[in-house]
Amino acid sequence: MTLPDRTDIPAPHDDLVVRPVTTRADLKLFMTLPRRIYAGMAGFVPAFDMEQDDLLNPKKAPIFRHASIRYFLAWRGNTAVGRIAAIVDHRAIEHWGMKIGCFGALDAVPEGSVVSALLETARSWLRLQGMQTMRGPVTLSGNGESGLMVEGQDQPLMVAMPWHPRLLGKLVEDADYKPVEDLLSYKLDLDDQTESRFKVPGDLKIGEGRLGAIAIRRLSKKQIAQQGEILRQLYNDAWSDKFNFVPLQDYEMKAMIKQLGPVLRPEHYVQIDQNGEPVAMALVVPNIYDIAGDLGGAPSPLGWVKLVARLTTHRFHSARVILLGVTQRLRGTVLGALLPSLAIAELMRRRKSLPYSWVELGWIQASDSNMRNLAESIVPEPYKRYRLYERPIDDPA
Repeated sequence: MTLPDRTDIPAPHDDLVVRPVTTRADLKLFMTLPRRIYAGMAGFVPAFDMEQDDLLNPKKAPIFRHASIRYFLAWRGNTAVGRIAAIVDHRAIEHWGMKIGCFGALDAVPEGSVVSALLETARSWLRLQGMQTMRGPVTLSGNGESGLMVEGQDQPLMVAMPWHPRLLGKLVEDADYKPVEDLLSYKLDLDDQTESRFKVPGDLKIGEGRLGAIAIRRLSKKQIAQQGEILRQLYNDAWSDKFNFVPLQDYEMKAMIKQLGPVLRPEHYVQIDQNGEPVAMALVVPNIYDIAGDLGGAPSPLGWVKLVARLTTHRFHSARVILLGVTQRLRGTVLGALLPSLAIAELMRRRKSLPYSWVELGWIQASDSNMRNLAESIVPEPYKRYRLYERPIDDPA
């Protein structure tokens, strides 16, 4: 990490002070702070230290190859009471064509003075970088943990999705940040009743038909690198016009494969080809909290033995569907409208070879009516909601 531009930034309220993360001890505290301040709150489950290290450590997280990021901790005396990241993602700015800086990793004791101090510190740093708008939270990219949880705190925690106390969203809004998009998650039960209720419109089937030769591929461990690149290109194409989209880089996909490879099975990947060309995809990620939620963020030696045993026997009972999308070329066509349904139907068909009793469809942008209609044709209401906020950097409010 490079040295920060300022070494001590007083907070505008009470006895708080917000300081940059400058040492290894600071960084370790930054990564583990949520479990210190949220311990005992209903619904909170601490993330694995190893997972947070991959996500936040500048020496490991691939986003640091194309982004300038500063971490800050809020202190009250000798006690850390909050954290925030200020992010200038150069790939995002190139894609958006706007000077939007982001904040992320926002976790704090639910007090207005702490939250506003952290946000103001991140905003001040982004102003120095020439940014005009601040958006977030994302950790540390729109391709990672996105949004602030505003509904669903009492539901089971899901892999790569953040948890925040109920009051935190209100405190962000009290600091004059305006909601700009909601991200929705739907809980899809994998049972005979759900499968029988869900039908692919138009009865699209695998094989030759009036819409071309349709084929479905699974994950191949021998070809995981090549399939990962196909997935990345499809994702970048399918999501390029979505709000807050950031193009996924090849080195980010390689890092994802390295992290997920040990738990992925052939059934987890759906690639749909039309006439031999990939046109749609979906990836299912097992929910690590199923097998690690009771072990704490830093498991004991016995905890590690339990975790390895659970991984080896794949004792997951839930998973998350991510990277569901269709190539831009088929937008507005009959086939393009049918492919997301076919991908979900294929995942439900595979449930007999996987141990999951349910999967999460998410997140889905509230403004994406097509994907919402698809999800809500199976599940009427989202069970979790996350929110993105914005504020102009020079807004005097």
